[in-house]
Amino acid sequence: MTAATLSESPPRSDETFVELEKVTLTYGRGEKQIVALGETTLRIDQGDFVALVGPSGCGKSTILKLVTGLLKASDGYVYVAGREVGAEPVRVGMAFQNPTMLPWLTVRDNVMLPLKIVPPFRQDYRTKRKTEFRDRADALLKEVGLASFGDKHPWQLSGGMLQRASLCRALIHEPQLLMLDEPFGALDQFTREELWAIMQELWMKLKPTVLLVTHDLKEAGYLANRICVMRTRPGQIIDDAKVPFPRPRNIDMSYLPEFVSMTQRLRELIVSARPVKETV
Repeated sequence: MTAATLSESPPRSDETFVELEKVTLTYGRGEKQIVALGETTLRIDQGDFVALVGPSGCGKSTILKLVTGLLKASDGYVYVAGREVGAEPVRVGMAFQNPTMLPWLTVRDNVMLPLKIVPPFRQDYRTKRKTEFRDRADALLKEVGLASFGDKHPWQLSGGMLQRASLCRALIHEPQLLMLDEPFGALDQFTREELWAIMQELWMKLKPTVLLVTHDLKEAGYLANRICVMRTRPGQIIDDAKVPFPRPRNIDMSYLPEFVSMTQRLRELIVSARPVKETV
């Protein structure tokens, strides 16, 4: 498949949890109109793990915002849990490149914030925050290696430790949908690889439906079940392929010739999908 050929998303099934059906997104009007996302169809089954890769400005984060209802499609339809986005309450967890913890709260209290906000947990927060909910937060912190840091404040933790806590916060309310927007992008290579292993383990245990935006092709191959490549101007999915490696995966696997070949293929697709530079 070449970059000029648009990829077919897998057919709709009874397990389809997220669906974009011929969705476009346009900003502005007239001469100032910008097509941020060309006609895009994408289907993600419940419990699947899909990565979006592509050049900057191709619409990866735009798709995340459409799925969570932060943006409204100009044309087409976005369905989550079988209904148009926003029509059916869906618990969503999010983790970004910047963990943005509240500095005046302890790490544990930051992790517990979704339980204070998201139904059905919020109505029980006052009665359970020092018992069941506290235990839930501590159990997650233990899983990511932060068992002794719940009473610390964010400014006392390293960047990698904060990102671990951010993953706990994204998962504590048992989200049906987990949105990851380059959550490991600001970390050093060794910390990233450590967190990939933790993320894989959490996904295998909890099985939320995950949509990951990343520029790191190795990360996409390590974590995702499917990788969708996007082009820019306008943003559009041009390739949608399964990752053929069994789980659990490890870093050693990323050095196998088959893995290197997969990431090289993705790189070539992304390079060929970039817009041609205008000449003066």
